[in-house]
Amino acid sequence: MQLSNKVVAITGCGRGLGRAMALAFAARGAHIAAIDVNPADLEETCADCAALGVRAVPYRTDVVDEPQVIASFDAIAADFGRLDVLVNNAGITRDALLVKASNGAVVSKMSLAQWDAVLRVNLTGVFLCGREGAERMIRLGNGGVIINISSVSREGNAGQTNYSAAKAGVAAMSVVWAKELARHGIRSAAIAPGFCATDILAAMKPELLARLKAAVPLQRLGDPAEIAATAVFVAENEFVTGRVMEVDGGLRL
Repeated sequence: MQLSNKVVAITGCGRGLGRAMALAFAARGAHIAAIDVNPADLEETCADCAALGVRAVPYRTDVVDEPQVIASFDAIAADFGRLDVLVNNAGITRDALLVKASNGAVVSKMSLAQWDAVLRVNLTGVFLCGREGAERMIRLGNGGVIINISSVSREGNAGQTNYSAAKAGVAAMSVVWAKELARHGIRSAAIAPGFCATDILAAMKPELLARLKAAVPLQRLGDPAEIAATAVFVAENEFVTGRVMEVDGGLRL
């Protein structure tokens, strides 16, 4: 896909990986439909993209609210007249051990609220946006590509029962959609980042951050721009579909 003047919708676009991807696509000449729950972050992302000479429109949307999602994708189709790329990036973490115990006594458990919150945003949100994005792509008749952001944690990460389950589901849905949507000229793939230098990791204690880096063969965190470059590659390479692209510094050798 040649990206100039194409329309790219990105969820979780206000900051972090989402903003990095928006800037990477904008640098290729793509117009940006920026989706996020935080209006201030959205405005900043759109201003940065517009400075690159493209159109960038904010859509304040909670990805787990079905009517909001439907309304936003209707608005994107009306505003731009096309939808070529959807990046499902919005996600949260609510980490906890399944059961935390000390000396045989249970101290705490992952709560149902922690489980539900992560599954709703990280899995149901991807489902809703993927469904609505695919419908608009089919109706508009230009084909397209859906890129879902999974994680290295999809293979299982201690303290992340909820997050690992959601990201494994995201990877599986990407393969299902590649099989179902190919007949409509729509590709689907996932990206599984490792530990990246985002706001979440920046807030960690230095000793924990050092431990994370030590586990990575390249001995560093990923740069959001490196994940963004992978998203651009998936969009541009029209023979990529049904695959999970691991970008993790060798963490899963």
